[in-house]
Amino acid sequence: MAKISHISIRRRLSAIALLVTFFFCLLAGRLFWLQVINSNNLKSSAFGQWTRDLPFTADRGDITDTNGQVLASSLTLYTMYCRPSDVENAEEIAAYASSVLDIDRTLLLTRLKKKGVSETRLCRKVTREEKLLIESKDFSGIYFTADSARYYDNGDFLTQLLGFTDADNKGQSGLELYYDKYLTGINGYSYTETDLIGREIEGGDTYYVAPVKGMNMKLTIDYTVQAVAEKAVHDACAAYDAKSVSCVMLNADTGAVLAMAQAPSYDLNDIPRDDVNALMENSALASVTDMYEPGSTFKILTSAIGLETGAIKSSYYCGGSCTVDGQRIRCWRSVGHGSQDFRHGVYNSCNCVFVDVALTAGVDNMYDYFEKFGLGGKTGIDFYGESSGMLISRDSVKNVDLARIGFGQAIAVTPVQLAAAVASCINGGYLYRPYIVEEITDGSGNLAYRGGSYVRNTTVSASTCETLKDYLYGVVEEGSGKNAAVLGYKIGGKTGTAQKYENGAIAAGKYISSFVGFTEINGSNIVCLFLVDEPQGYAYYGSIVAAPYVGQIFSSLFSYYGVPAQGDAAQEQTIMPDIMNMSLSDAAATLKKLGLDYAYSGEGKVCYQIPLAGTAVNKDARVYFALE
Repeated sequence: MAKISHISIRRRLSAIALLVTFFFCLLAGRLFWLQVINSNNLKSSAFGQWTRDLPFTADRGDITDTNGQVLASSLTLYTMYCRPSDVENAEEIAAYASSVLDIDRTLLLTRLKKKGVSETRLCRKVTREEKLLIESKDFSGIYFTADSARYYDNGDFLTQLLGFTDADNKGQSGLELYYDKYLTGINGYSYTETDLIGREIEGGDTYYVAPVKGMNMKLTIDYTVQAVAEKAVHDACAAYDAKSVSCVMLNADTGAVLAMAQAPSYDLNDIPRDDVNALMENSALASVTDMYEPGSTFKILTSAIGLETGAIKSSYYCGGSCTVDGQRIRCWRSVGHGSQDFRHGVYNSCNCVFVDVALTAGVDNMYDYFEKFGLGGKTGIDFYGESSGMLISRDSVKNVDLARIGFGQAIAVTPVQLAAAVASCINGGYLYRPYIVEEITDGSGNLAYRGGSYVRNTTVSASTCETLKDYLYGVVEEGSGKNAAVLGYKIGGKTGTAQKYENGAIAAGKYISSFVGFTEINGSNIVCLFLVDEPQGYAYYGSIVAAPYVGQIFSSLFSYYGVPAQGDAAQEQTIMPDIMNMSLSDAAATLKKLGLDYAYSGEGKVCYQIPLAGTAVNKDARVYFALE
């Protein structure tokens, strides 16, 4: 038998020693990995297996107006859970809880008897009163956690602008969506030690991690100013049975949004979720998302371009229409305005005058200034879904297109876009980016975000602005905007009445009636654009339908801000008589006797009048009536 050499034995022992050392190193490395490098992950996994966690939804940050008045806050509700293994009388619990919570009894019973789970959620959004009723029965296996729900302190107020949240407290529309990352808080949790099947260990520890509330947001909007605008749009919507009514108000010197109101609307605390299409339609903020053909309010921009480029002539003639590229373009006054200077062309809102101005300025000048005014592009307002408007490309526009653009046809804008452009025509020529949020702060008051003025462009000169403002003051004092006048105060503006198009053709009897006005309040220039979409009845002119509401809004603001009246504020007023069922001659004689100017349409007997009988009116106001 061969002998094993000492060298061979030593080699085998060395190999075994190396192998043992290798395995010990592997074991040591694994232990180091488990106990040092990966210890936190393992602790977290173990903690999850040994404890039951219950969430506490964090409150969203408050939304306030510029003065700190709360517009959106958080309401404490509760979520009801059960531990099926601890439930002793599922039938009794289901019967009682379903009657208190008004939910399906069978569904509750199924969840109460669910197998293979340590706990299950039974119902969300339980009120404190409902919670106390259920707790009074001392049911085994039932418990509650605090939850947070959004609450809108004024219900149907700033509906489209504020937006709403979903069941998980996440922003779904409006500012709630746009600034969701700031408004959303950090959820808290309660961790309770349990056994392997999720039952609470007697004497075990409970760990609580408090939720952190979201950041608070302050708007540029003043509650009172918004309330005035809200009343105006709802009144106009009801008075004219309109498809919709919108109002946007800007501080022309900063771009700050002072109000954005819209009707019809809905209560944010009772969102109509059963009709998704209707909800989405009524949730859109039309002042930002919707395009429309502005009509004569656009003549403000054409006037500014004409003054700036020297395209204004000493006199004009309107015979009721003009012809461009072989196409007849009618003035709104079929018999024409005759000879007039540019100032009176503005007062009369004469289409023929603005056709001439646009053609004289030319395509390049007009389009250069359109770019300066921000037309065809977004304003940059802090809100989702903004539209850019619509503008025929410079290379494709024809003379007849340019002629129509001059008086507000063949072009589409958004209300906020037009308001910002008009603001630049009265503030010295600065196109500001409109903004809604003033600042966002955390719970300690530390600033996280600040809005503010931002000049996007310069448009026209200060001298052009002053000249144009003078013309527009005249529109309200003695032109088509008389119904926006407020005794003792200077208001300027321009009316607009635009026909609507459907499937490429004019929609008979469908109009957008509008008025854009401005005034100075305590050193700040304020612009207000008011639109009534598809007013019903005989009245559809912007001077009749929209202008009075801008006058009402400004009148309320003068009172709110304590602006004293100037000049002869004691101008005599009269009471609007009842001319219903009168003939044209009798109605005209009655109004003339009181010194009231008037406009009418139709034949027969008076069937409609604005203002209504019994209303106090200025003697220089224009009355409108229809006959049939």
